[in-house]
This record gives sequence, C-alpha cells and structure tokens, in this order.
Amino acid sequence: MHCWARLLKASLAVALCLYLALASAGSIEPVKAALVPTEEGHALSAEFAIDLGPRVEEAVTHGIALYFNLELELTRPRKYWLDEHIAGHSLTYRLSYNPLMRQYRLSTGPLQQMNFASLEQALRALGRITSLPVLEKGRLKIGETYLAALRLALDKSQLPKPFQLDALAYRDWQVEAKVLNWQFQATEAAK
Repeated sequence: MHCWARLLKASLAVALCLYLALASAGSIEPVKAALVPTEEGHALSAEFAIDLGPRVEEAVTHGIALYFNLELELTRPRKYWLDEHIAGHSLTYRLSYNPLMRQYRLSTGPLQQMNFASLEQALRALGRITSLPVLEKGRLKIGETYLAALRLALDKSQLPKPFQLDALAYRDWQVEAKVLNWQFQATEAAK
C-alpha cells in the first residue's frame, strides 16, 4: 500500500508540472479586423488580445527586446484557378524595457517610438492598430470580393541566441499566434 501511495503522489506531481507547463504558454489572438477605404487607398484597423505568458514577460522586464511581426495577406478568390495574390504587407514592432527610466518602449522604426509606464499598457498599444495604410488607391476593384489573412506573431529569430534555443525547447517560451481570415468587398471611401 505504501508503494501505491508514493506512485500516486509522483503521478500527481508529474501531472501538475505538465499542467503548469501547458498553462504558462502565451497567445496572440486577433479579436477583430477591417480594411477601411481611405482617399489614399485602404487602411487596416485591428485589435489583438496579447498574453505573452509569465516567462516571456519576465524576459522583457529584464531587458530582452522582443520583436513582433504584423503580417497581412490579400487574395482574390478564383473559381477554376489558384487564388490571385493581390498584396502583402508586413510591419515589425520592437518592445523593450529601459530599467533606468522604468519605461517600456514600443517602436516601429527609429522615428516611431512610444513609451509606457507598464507592460500592460505597451501590450495594449501593440494590440491596437488604427488606420495603418496597407494598400494604395487602385489596387482593389470596387465591388470585387477579397480574402484577407492577418497575424501578429513573436519573431523568435530576433531573440538573442541563448533565448532562441529556449524558445524552441521550452513550452513556456511558446507564444501561439492565431490567424484571422475574413472576406470583404472593396468599397470606395466616403466623401
């Protein structure tokens, strides 16, 4: 009986460890997105729910810069052939922490930088895209139906080398990025 009790305790410990390892992974889920016609073409507005998980949040708080790729693909469905590729748009975000200033910095290039007092505020800003120009005027035919695919993902290849290995080997470094697919009809901008 004593042996069975130890085996049961060990099994419960293993199950608890597996549960914690699976539960600690993060995710980036698109909540909503739309391509809005503008006078210059079309702009993207989107919202993402971002949960990096405790291990990745700890890394950025300790000074490891994180890079995120926003990717948008537009295609036009065709009946008897492969879908026609219309356009692709990508943008890279950099999220870092400055311990001297105690601020998180979100940047999309050398000139586009925003500072935040907390990681939650920085992630909320990262997850909210408003009026991002993605298509110039004339790329879409008014009245045609198009398919869009949108994704925001952690770019593990931009991590320092030791963290790239951790990101491959450990579940708590995984941040699942889901794709939002939707169909829309091209319209003109309101005048």
